[in-house]
Amino acid sequence: MITLNGNNLTLEGFVQVARYHELVEIDETAKFGIHEAQAYVSKIVSTGKPVYGINTGFGKLSDHSIKQEEASLLQLNLLRSHACGMGDVLSIEVVRGMMVQRINALVKGYSGIRLSTLEKMVEFLNKGLTPVVFEQGSLGASGDLALLSHMSLPLLGEGECFYKGVRMSSKDALNQAHIEPLSHLEAKEGLSLINGTQAMNSIGGLVLYDAMKLIKLANLSLSLSMEALEGVIDAFDERVHQLRGQLGQIKVAQEVRTLLDGSKNITHQGQLRVQDAYSLRCSPQVHGAILDTMEYVLKIVETEMNAVTDNPLVFAKDESVISAGNFHGEPLAFAFDFLGIALSELANISERRIERLVNPALSNGLPAFLSKCSGINSGFMIVQYTAASLVSENKVLAHPASVDSIPSSGNQEDHVSMGSISARKAITILKNVQRVIALEMLSACQALEFRGKDRCAKNTKKAYDCVRQHIPFVCDDELMYPHLHKAEQLIVSGQLYRCVF
Repeated sequence: MITLNGNNLTLEGFVQVARYHELVEIDETAKFGIHEAQAYVSKIVSTGKPVYGINTGFGKLSDHSIKQEEASLLQLNLLRSHACGMGDVLSIEVVRGMMVQRINALVKGYSGIRLSTLEKMVEFLNKGLTPVVFEQGSLGASGDLALLSHMSLPLLGEGECFYKGVRMSSKDALNQAHIEPLSHLEAKEGLSLINGTQAMNSIGGLVLYDAMKLIKLANLSLSLSMEALEGVIDAFDERVHQLRGQLGQIKVAQEVRTLLDGSKNITHQGQLRVQDAYSLRCSPQVHGAILDTMEYVLKIVETEMNAVTDNPLVFAKDESVISAGNFHGEPLAFAFDFLGIALSELANISERRIERLVNPALSNGLPAFLSKCSGINSGFMIVQYTAASLVSENKVLAHPASVDSIPSSGNQEDHVSMGSISARKAITILKNVQRVIALEMLSACQALEFRGKDRCAKNTKKAYDCVRQHIPFVCDDELMYPHLHKAEQLIVSGQLYRCVF
C-alpha cells in the first residue's frame, strides 16, 4: 500500500502503482488541509467575489463572470471542452501514473477539491479502472489540459475506460467495476483536476525508470565487448577517475571493473596494444555523463511528483487565492529533452563498439563480420547496419522540443513548454537504445565464440549464458531477425538484468 501525503512519492513508488498496480490510500493527516481549502472555495462562491477559475471563465475568457448556480456546470463543461486529445491511446501504466501523481499533488490542500473526488480517483486505481487518454494535445503549459481532461471525465461516467484489458464506455466500465460515478463537480474541481504536469511527468518518469536499468545493461554490453576485443582494462583504473571527480564516471568505471573481475580475455596496456579506441577507452566518461544526466532528471521528476502544479492556488489559512504559473512544464521539458539526448549517446557509442566487433580491420583478429566462413556468409554485417539506422533515427528525435513555443488561448497563454512532446519522443529514443544495446550484446556473444567464452569473468559469463539459453551461435547464415527480436526481449523484459544484477 502506497500512502499519499503529497510529500514522499518516489520514482520507485510511482512505478509500483503505475506498472505493478500497487494499492494506494490518502494519508489521514492530509485530509484536514483538503477540507479547509474546499471550504474556502465554497465561501468565495457564496460571496460572489470574482476569482479566476472559481466563478470566472478560463484563459482568455477569464473576464467572464459565472453565476453561482452555474459553478458546477462550468467545471463539467471545462472537462468536456478540453478533452481534445488525438493520436494513439496512452498505455495503461502511463495513465495510472498520471492518476497517482495528480492525487498526490491535490492532497497537499492548495487546490480546493473535495476529498470525495480524490477518493473516487483512488477507487479507480485500486479497482483497476483506467481512463482512455490520447497521447497528443498538450502544449505543456496551463497543464496537460487535454490529456488530464480525458483522465478526469470517467469520474463522472463520461468518456472511455479500460477495465480488465477491454476498452469500453466509462458507464459500462463503472458498472462492471461496481463504482458509482461522481454526481457533479463543485466549484474549481474541474480546473483542479486538469491544471498540472502529470501527463508529461508520468510518461517521462517511466522512461527514466527503464533508462536507469538500461545504463547498467549498457555497462554490461560494454564489458562483453571488452572481453571480445581483448580491451585494455587500465583505462578503468580507479585512480584515473578519482582525479577527474565526476561521480557518474567513477561509478561506471567501478561497475565495469566489477563485471570484468577475473576475466582472462582483457589485457593491460603494452600487452597487445598501448591503448584502445575511444568507444572502449572513453566509455566511463561517456556512460558516466549519461548516468549523471539521469540523476539530474531523477531530481526534477521526483520534485515534480510532490509539487503543487495547480492554478489558481488556494491559501485557505490566509484566505487568499493566487493565480500564477506552477502548471508550466519548462523544468520537465528541459529534463526530458536532456534525457533523450543522453540516451541517444548511449546508443551512439554502443553502435561504434558493434562496428569494432564486426569489422576485421578493427576487431583485433576476429573473423570478418563474426562468421566462420565469410564471403559465402555475411554473418553480422547487417546487424551493424540496423544499429546505424537506429542511432541515426535517434539523432533526429533528440532535437529538443522545449525550444519551441506557440501562443494559445487568444494569446493569453503566449509561451508554452512542449514538455509532453519531450517526454513522448523520449519513449521512442529509449526503445531504439534498448535495441542497439541488444545488438551489441548479441554481437559480443557471437565474438566470444571465437575469442574464448570460457575465459570470461564470472559476471559476463552469466550474461553470455543467459543469451545462449535463448539464442544460438550463428554458424552459417540463417534468418537473423528472430535472434535480434529475442535479444531485444531479453533487455526489455528485464530477464537479462535479473541474470546478472
